[in-house]
Amino acid sequence: MRIDKFLWSIRVYKTRSQATEACRNGHVKINDMQVKPAKEVAVEDIIQIRLHSFTKTIQVLDFPKSRVGAKLVNLYMLDITPEEEYKKLDMVRERVSLQRPKGSGRPTKKERRDIEKWLYD
Repeated sequence: MRIDKFLWSIRVYKTRSQATEACRNGHVKINDMQVKPAKEVAVEDIIQIRLHSFTKTIQVLDFPKSRVGAKLVNLYMLDITPEEEYKKLDMVRERVSLQRPKGSGRPTKKERRDIEKWLYD
């Protein structure tokens, strides 16, 4: 199964085009090698996915026939992400929540785009 289709079917990315774009931009590695979207995935492969400032590491267990529900994702992949990555993610979330002054309301569209650009690029 293609890596972009696999990542879409196990709900790492919302759309297949997002998964393809992530592969093209070098955010996806299989066994520590950057891959193109058409790279075939094998069972027991280790996939590293850079999602913003967080690197998720998974191991392929099986291949779904099509996109699966969230409850069935664990049948097809094993999350082997180190605990440090989750701590890093918590720190980023905490930092973002501390930046906005209390009582200032929701961010405007421009502020939201600026925050996302700062976080994800």
